[in-house]
Amino acid sequence: MRVVAGLYKGHRIDAVPNKLTRPTTDKVKEALFQMIGPFFDGGLFLDLFAGSGALGIEAISRGMGQGIFVDQQSKAIQTIYSNIKKLDIESKVEVYRTDAFRALKAASKRELIFNIIFLDPPYKKVSYEKLLKQISNYNLCNENSIVVCEHGGRDTLPNHIEKLHKIKSEVYGSETAITLYQLGDDSGE
Repeated sequence: MRVVAGLYKGHRIDAVPNKLTRPTTDKVKEALFQMIGPFFDGGLFLDLFAGSGALGIEAISRGMGQGIFVDQQSKAIQTIYSNIKKLDIESKVEVYRTDAFRALKAASKRELIFNIIFLDPPYKKVSYEKLLKQISNYNLCNENSIVVCEHGGRDTLPNHIEKLHKIKSEVYGSETAITLYQLGDDSGE
């Protein structure tokens, strides 16, 4: 795995050494950032189900100012720490080993507003609807925020959940799809 673009372009990062984590391919990562950026001028991201931290590291490389990585697996957390140390970006990120729903609640208590939230849970194991409802209900976004859902290529996510509305969805083969959400109303549906 490598950083695709930006300040750390070409730097190799480690994958999580287990079968529980499915890394985002470089092709999908490049397509995702073309959809949401591709470059940023500061901002705060949340990378839930962070795995190796590849999406958040890519966001930092492309100009995001700060970020939070969350994963439940100890091997993932170890890999994130190793990768951020390798790139010397420890001062730009926070890393937490916890459940995604607890992390969202904690972010709400801190009154954080994220520019980007990456949701890439194990396919078919976590409800995107529950995650998106909690993100909406905890007011973790503003009108410019983007919630990125990486999911199975054959899965279709709802057009809207609470205050979040689908703005784009792309399928990459049969394995992977990216669906983007933003705050909005039903008038554009």
